[in-house]
Amino acid sequence: MSRFTGPRLKRMRALGTELPGLSPKKIDKRPYPPGQHGQGRKKLTEFALRLQEKQKLRLNYGVTELQLRHLVEEAKTSKGATGHKLVELLERRLDNVVFRAGLARTIPGARQLVNHGHILVNGKRVDIASYRVSKGEVISVREKSKSLAAIAASKEIADGFQTPWLEVNREALSVVVSALPDESAVLFPLRVQLVVEYYSQRL
Repeated sequence: MSRFTGPRLKRMRALGTELPGLSPKKIDKRPYPPGQHGQGRKKLTEFALRLQEKQKLRLNYGVTELQLRHLVEEAKTSKGATGHKLVELLERRLDNVVFRAGLARTIPGARQLVNHGHILVNGKRVDIASYRVSKGEVISVREKSKSLAAIAASKEIADGFQTPWLEVNREALSVVVSALPDESAVLFPLRVQLVVEYYSQRL
């Protein structure tokens, strides 16, 4: 399954959750699923609940089904709780770090900056959005790209949430990975254990 490119607000309403990485828009004006029968929520089955949590991760971080499956497999073979490791791996993606640092309004916007070569890691251009950052690395905007309108419009996007594992320098448009993220890094309500259970029957 490819990345989602449809109406973002509609998908957030369907999931009943705001996903900051997908869109800065809010669902509070219509906090119910779209469609004729949207205001009559039905009780979800256990499978539907697991699927819903999985979709939250996919949509917020902008990963494909195959990418998420591979990350779950990697998390299962790592030390510690699978769900916590899965969150860490997703948060360490370069496109997510660019977003969390306030250099882009959304993760899709951050991915575009990375893919077009506007982002440097330790002074070297990295154009792979899935690049996994490590502790101590410095992520910055290329000098010629600092005047981009998209970056200027995104400077205050991170003010609404906390990212203690990143040290952001707004003036220099750079960020240092001061620590590795943990399970508390997620910006939306998530029952990650249900995601693990969803894939436990499929891996």
